[in-house]
Amino acid sequence: MIKLLSRTPLWALYGLAGCVYLLAYYVFRHRRHVIVAQLDKVFPDRSEAARRDIHRQFLKNYCQVLVEILKGASISEGALVARTRIADVAPVRNYLDAGQSVMLLTSHMGNWEWLLQAVTLQLGFPVDAAYKPIRYPRGERLMRELRTRFGARLVPAKDVLPDLLQRRAIVHLVAMNADQTPSPGERQHWTRFLGHDTAFYLGAEQIARAMRLPIVYVAMRRLRRGFYAVELRELWDGRERTESGELTNRYARTCESDVLARPADWLWTYRRWRYPKPLYGAG
Repeated sequence: MIKLLSRTPLWALYGLAGCVYLLAYYVFRHRRHVIVAQLDKVFPDRSEAARRDIHRQFLKNYCQVLVEILKGASISEGALVARTRIADVAPVRNYLDAGQSVMLLTSHMGNWEWLLQAVTLQLGFPVDAAYKPIRYPRGERLMRELRTRFGARLVPAKDVLPDLLQRRAIVHLVAMNADQTPSPGERQHWTRFLGHDTAFYLGAEQIARAMRLPIVYVAMRRLRRGFYAVELRELWDGRERTESGELTNRYARTCESDVLARPADWLWTYRRWRYPKPLYGAG
């Protein structure tokens, strides 16, 4: 059914997205308590009307992204590249062409599913993407089909380092979406993010340090409905001496600047501040 629906023209799918938005905002109030609480937390100096505008635009964008992900089951390579173009590949290709693998870090801005496909198609090297497997078997199969259509390879997040060690002779890209909240028992680093103490996974930094992988942040900016610009920003060259946590801080600052510049494009339905900062032992 999903594959059949994906063959519907995008203009029609966007019409469906508009209907879903109206239901989500006015009828079902999709995760309203979470979205409102987080917007109030991050933008206390803005008026209630301004925060409500961000809320509405976010849900409109989110519904459009959902149908774009659906379209991803059948969209052609040429159409996807035309809609999700990387302006300058040099920050990554310079390393890859020299025989150096690279870590790509991104966030839940824009259409992160199309972003994986765009990177896979436009950088010309194998892409291993870290992910959390879905427990529901059909959902897991569908997600894998969508994400690997153009050659990306999925690796469970817990297996990224062992997998890297096995494939260290292969020049490739390791892609991780690093703006989610680690569980209390996981290795984490606390830093200021959007005005609040926030925990980030430390694993990406630790893996990059262990394997000497340069880190490049992949920023995605919505140009208009269905079209995005992708920018590659180097965060670390793999050699610079830095204190523990500094690379995670750089990621957080870069992600923060994107969210503040385009708040309606970030994933506000996700509870980013679920756990309070502990009094002792926080990084």
